[in-house]
Amino acid sequence: MKIVIRKIHKYLSLFISIQLLLWTISGIYFAYNQIELVRGEHLRNQSYDEIDFNLQELPPITARSVRTFVRLEEPLIQIETGKDTIYLKSDGTAATQIDLDQAMEIVRTKTSLQALAAVEIFEVPAGAEYRGRSLPLYQIKTDHQNDINAYVDAWTGEIVAIRSSSWRLWDFMWGLHIMDYVDRDNINNILMKVFSILALISSLSGVILFFITPKRSTS
Repeated sequence: MKIVIRKIHKYLSLFISIQLLLWTISGIYFAYNQIELVRGEHLRNQSYDEIDFNLQELPPITARSVRTFVRLEEPLIQIETGKDTIYLKSDGTAATQIDLDQAMEIVRTKTSLQALAAVEIFEVPAGAEYRGRSLPLYQIKTDHQNDINAYVDAWTGEIVAIRSSSWRLWDFMWGLHIMDYVDRDNINNILMKVFSILALISSLSGVILFFITPKRSTS
């Protein structure tokens, strides 16, 4: 029995050793890097906008949720109907998307970054650094030495993501950590489950071996 456990421990440890090393390295990396800095939160300018709406001027709409916000000093309302998202001005008329120049101006105003160029985005490739955000988006390239892109929602004008070389390294390490090498989002993937179970078996077999292996006399 002890020989069987020893072989299980030996070969399992050999098989999963590389992934255990990657888990350790990526875990240390996460521990020593603040996620707020990685996400570029320190680059945002803190500002608070007062919103004044005359709700009586809005048309009757059945809504699941309603949110008010300010876009380029203009108060807007976002209405989720369950089927669509509607954006209205304070007088009840329909709002339109911002353009490239306005998106760049938002980045200049809302962050400490200097916007250089803008591109409109209509699709999200696997593993894209702006994944999980609603489309369409504007990608704003900046002059920052850390190769920073800011992403602005074309409807709300909100800066929904700031991505830098530091974030891309973090994202790469996260993909190694959760063993999702394409999307880098799915923590429930089959590789993660299998290697976690194998690591548990390897650890348990090592503990069992510790207790069933006779202690050598030191005398």
